[in-house]
Amino acid sequence: MIGRDAIAVILLAAGRSTRFGRPKLSAMLGGIPLAHHAAALATGRGFGWQFAVCSADTPPLSSFGYEKLRLNAPAAPLSRSLATGIAAVAETPAQAALVLLADMPLIPHHHLDAMIAAFDGHCLASEAHGIPMPPAMFGRALFADLQHVTGDKGGADILLSAPRIMLAKGFELDIDTEDDLARAAAALGDYSG
Repeated sequence: MIGRDAIAVILLAAGRSTRFGRPKLSAMLGGIPLAHHAAALATGRGFGWQFAVCSADTPPLSSFGYEKLRLNAPAAPLSRSLATGIAAVAETPAQAALVLLADMPLIPHHHLDAMIAAFDGHCLASEAHGIPMPPAMFGRALFADLQHVTGDKGGADILLSAPRIMLAKGFELDIDTEDDLARAAAALGDYSG
């Protein structure tokens, strides 16, 4: 099993909020900005490095121990956010990258624990509704490929054949709309991790 100190966390927090209609990562959920839920998931958990790929609309994350990486093209697809984060991780001696999405606020700590325990050194996805998704882990051997992915799917093609850890129903909620935010607010007490 890989040690947490050999894992770099990449928090993808540069989304365009097009469906939300306003900067969603600053929207309040449970009294704090949406992005802070995912940011807190890795903080103080022994990971070797923490990087956050941010846009101008991303709320401050420095208090969570993240090094901020600015996405140069605000309208760039998800693949550019992932490539930016992976490029930073590649400059460290990290053996793996754990990719989190800032608009997934309900991921519990025990899910990350299960992922780290199951990680085979190559790649690992979370799964909900039969679909591989973040959080996801990628071994160092994949870093070069991940820096060249294109489009809005990030590393999804790589994860299609990856082993998967099931996310319990509700944990996979990805905030894209105000209705999603309302669902997260209703569920937050049940999914405290």
